[in-house]
Amino acid sequence: MALAIGSCTFNDMNFDQYPSLTISNEEVEMKLYLPDAENGLYRGTRFDWSGVIGSVKYKGHEYFGYWKDTHDPLFHEDLTGPVEGYIKPGLGYEEAEAGGKYVRIGVGVIEKPDEESYSFRNSYKLLDHGKWTVEHGADRISFTHELNSDIGFSYIYQKIIKLKSNGFIIEHKLQNTGVKAIETDQFNHNFFMIDGEQSGTAFNISFPYPINTEDDPKGFVEIKDKELNFIKDLEGDDSFFLLLKGYSDEVADHQVTVINRKSGAGVTYTIDKPLYRMAFWACKTTLSPENSIWITVEPGEEEEWISEYTLFVQ
Repeated sequence: MALAIGSCTFNDMNFDQYPSLTISNEEVEMKLYLPDAENGLYRGTRFDWSGVIGSVKYKGHEYFGYWKDTHDPLFHEDLTGPVEGYIKPGLGYEEAEAGGKYVRIGVGVIEKPDEESYSFRNSYKLLDHGKWTVEHGADRISFTHELNSDIGFSYIYQKIIKLKSNGFIIEHKLQNTGVKAIETDQFNHNFFMIDGEQSGTAFNISFPYPINTEDDPKGFVEIKDKELNFIKDLEGDDSFFLLLKGYSDEVADHQVTVINRKSGAGVTYTIDKPLYRMAFWACKTTLSPENSIWITVEPGEEEEWISEYTLFVQ
């Protein structure tokens, strides 16, 4: 069975079995999958469990969806929508010995195995998933993750998603309730699937600064000034990854616009913190501008930041 926009099945996989809820206003409808240690759509250790967005509909267009033809809740990439994670292994990973503990925000306390280096592709043993609290209204939802560890890293992490007339806002607050400083990156793996269009010549990606890369685009895209355009459509197992450069430490540079020129649907997203790292990844079924920020929170302090997604149709 093929994917249909708005369907809950993809190649006969049933996603109705996973806890979810839908919020909406007069213009935007969003489906989210909820954090659940026993039954959640995503129970891996790579990404934050909150804010897993399965669908966003606006003016007859769909912006997200499930991009694979298999699903394992424990597999590192088996989830949807603009999910947030970390390039760094986690808080306390470097100093922990094999069998010791470290922390990933929005996930929990994890056991460090006997390994030469961390890999996001691995499945790690989750020792304590903390406490999740979810509250919602008609057009908003909040996730609160409370974690207390015995290795000095503890926090209260809150994420609030609010719909607006032409998109949505994600508000973050991280309170450091431990005795050690929290220092980490955070990136967003957007997993755009605008109108189910395969990654390719239908798409234009633009930035507010001239971009460049030292990586090989493998003949799939052309970079010119402030734009990235596909030269050909991706097929089969095609994929590529580019580390992008050219941005400054000005907050105004933290912006990306993605347009499906075939359907006219597009999105511009921003964060009110400077870029720490910018990358771009794509396979046939999804494309992901991956934007990172840097977060430092001393014990007893808190940090706040806001992501904003503005949807449009040309």
